[in-house]
Amino acid sequence: MKYVRIETETGPKWGVVQEEDVLTLRGTPYEELVYDGGTYRLEECTLLAPCTPSKIVCVGKNYADHARELGSEPPGFPVLFLKGLNTLNNPEGVVHAPDFVTRLDYEGELAVVIRCRAKDVKAENISDYILGYTCLNDVTARDIQQHDGQWTRGKSMDGFCPVGPWVTDEVDPAALALETRLNGTPVQRGNTSQFLTPVPQLLEFITAAMTLEPGDVIATGTPAGIGPMKPGDVVEVDIRGIGVLKNKIN
Repeated sequence: MKYVRIETETGPKWGVVQEEDVLTLRGTPYEELVYDGGTYRLEECTLLAPCTPSKIVCVGKNYADHARELGSEPPGFPVLFLKGLNTLNNPEGVVHAPDFVTRLDYEGELAVVIRCRAKDVKAENISDYILGYTCLNDVTARDIQQHDGQWTRGKSMDGFCPVGPWVTDEVDPAALALETRLNGTPVQRGNTSQFLTPVPQLLEFITAAMTLEPGDVIATGTPAGIGPMKPGDVVEVDIRGIGVLKNKIN
């Protein structure tokens, strides 16, 4: 299934995409699906971020080529950091950096959305805990990250985490092709088969340290090819089998 959140006349609603329509739900998809009888044309919907996280857990340097382009060797374990909830942004949402940022980078990534409370999960049992997968752009103020010597401020500015367009459980995260495009030109290409730590082991590693709640997001890392964006640019994160996350920079 493909799960979406859309804006309606009565506020945000969850729905399931069926061909060209969105069938709305009474509650969330984290539990049993209960349809409320509403139907909307997908092309007419305003899509919202398809997750309601209590935290966004990110994995740094999960591709060897990206670690090396940052000037370091691949780490021997997952490097974790958090993005604030203020960063959550919608498909088609606008990304804006404060005036003091001089380099704003794209980082296209596969994201995992959690379905139920997860603690001490074993790698072989991850399917019980995952709602599905989506696209994510780990927008980064690169100059601020380098200046600060750590990642919080450079990665947690308002709107710095677009997610979408939907969450799907119809893909296998083991070998998904990812492409990031800037103004239509491919700038990143990778495949989740290149992960230093695959999704099952990531979930085991993370939940050994912290409890994940329904709607929480794991951003699994970006391949090589990071680079700057400027106002007026359009960035797309395209993951085969999932869809395209598209955002404008202003």
